[in-house]
Amino acid sequence: MSHVMNTYARLPVAFVRGEGVWLWDQSGRKYLDGLAGIAVNTLGYGHPALSKALNARIASGIVHTSNLFQIPDQEAAADRIAEITGLDEVFFCNSGCEANEAAIKVARLYGHKRGVERPEIIVFEKAFHGRTLATLSATGSRKVQAGFEPLVSGFVRVPLDDLDAVRSIAAHNKNVVAVLIEPIQGEGGIHVSRMEYLRGLKEICDRNEWLFMADEVQCGLGRTGQWFVYQHAGISPDVVPLAKGLGGGVAVGACVTGNRAKGVFSPGKHGSTFGGNPLACTGVVATIDAMKGEKLLDNASTVGRVIREGLAQGLAGTAGFVEVRGMGLMIGVELDRPCGDIVTMALEAGLVLNVTADNVVRLLPPLVMSEAEGRQLVGLLVPVVKAFLARPAAAAPVSKAG
Repeated sequence: MSHVMNTYARLPVAFVRGEGVWLWDQSGRKYLDGLAGIAVNTLGYGHPALSKALNARIASGIVHTSNLFQIPDQEAAADRIAEITGLDEVFFCNSGCEANEAAIKVARLYGHKRGVERPEIIVFEKAFHGRTLATLSATGSRKVQAGFEPLVSGFVRVPLDDLDAVRSIAAHNKNVVAVLIEPIQGEGGIHVSRMEYLRGLKEICDRNEWLFMADEVQCGLGRTGQWFVYQHAGISPDVVPLAKGLGGGVAVGACVTGNRAKGVFSPGKHGSTFGGNPLACTGVVATIDAMKGEKLLDNASTVGRVIREGLAQGLAGTAGFVEVRGMGLMIGVELDRPCGDIVTMALEAGLVLNVTADNVVRLLPPLVMSEAEGRQLVGLLVPVVKAFLARPAAAAPVSKAG
């Protein structure tokens, strides 16, 4: 009997070794990783620079002190993050939902400082911001929210890519103080915001002195070919929550602030026991430095294009295939039916991936994936999707593994 709480419908595979973009299970079977631990393992597995840095930190005996003291590794990590975001202040935490929770607190405190008694935040349909009570309330999924009512109030929901809906709220709701958006919705099905929409949203925020908060927990850190999606749009947010790929596999999150949000937090307003400990921040520094040195942003653009074009060509004309979409190495393959069973079928073919929004195959490979490995991914996935779509629709129930 396992004493692990039953909160995951786990697949019957345990990985015990990794190298580059490859994983091996307990029986020695090899798999191509198209998921990177859900966008976490930026540098893949066994990256020499990351491994060396983490080993040295552990060998020093200082893995954790606390935020009661100065932490040089945290200062170095904050410098790296400020440089790539273009913002000013970094609060360290342990996960994406904690980074978003901090962003929500920043927005509320910002609103109160402006004299707004009940600050509200505009959020989006199909968005995912986390599973704490505040972040699941901001999330646009009843599946995630169900059973945890009463939800936290203070969120106003609108459709993605609809500026008129936001303008209408601006005209009638004086409690709004911020907008929280995933520039690319990950859990929601790899929905890419139009760049002109992001620019228009930023203009509305500027006009009303709202905070523009870009949740780049999943889509940030070089995955799209720029450090952040907002950089594709040529805008500068006020708040950017980060996590997932930030530490190359080490658990770390960050809420980054600047512009209108600079200086909102002060001592005593927020905190985290483990946030920004020396081990986590060593992972941040090593990951960002390796990404720069190995030009992994350019690689994400190139390999992502190889995969998207290969999938679109390989699946063209297949009944049940809807489209391939995404940016860089954040890719979704939409089908016309629930396709959770593809997760198990792909594993049997030696490919790791997952399914989100019931009918979207999600690919988030390590950013070190080569063009040749990208073509291997296409070669593995296309036959799996075709085999799945060839089955009668009634024989394709949604798998809990997705």
